[in-house]
Amino acid sequence: MTKADIVEKIYEKVGFSKKESAELVELVFDILKATLEQGDKIKIAGFGNFVVKEKADRRGRNPQTGEEIVITARKVLTFKPSQVLKASINS
Repeated sequence: MTKADIVEKIYEKVGFSKKESAELVELVFDILKATLEQGDKIKIAGFGNFVVKEKADRRGRNPQTGEEIVITARKVLTFKPSQVLKASINS
């Protein structure tokens, strides 16, 4: 499913114009993005949690040369589905 598909579903189900639906979807994604950039957690009841986690530096190996390298610290986004979503998918 793409962003355009989400806009289309909102247009069909809610009755907003396509332009209003697109603006609504963009606004929601902008809010989610800004919240995650600040390092805050997003919890959507019945859906799941989005969390930004810090990964420390670690040693790695170049698979072609076997040379050891340092993989720099970074942030990663994780998603953990809620029990409701898991049950819905598995039913």
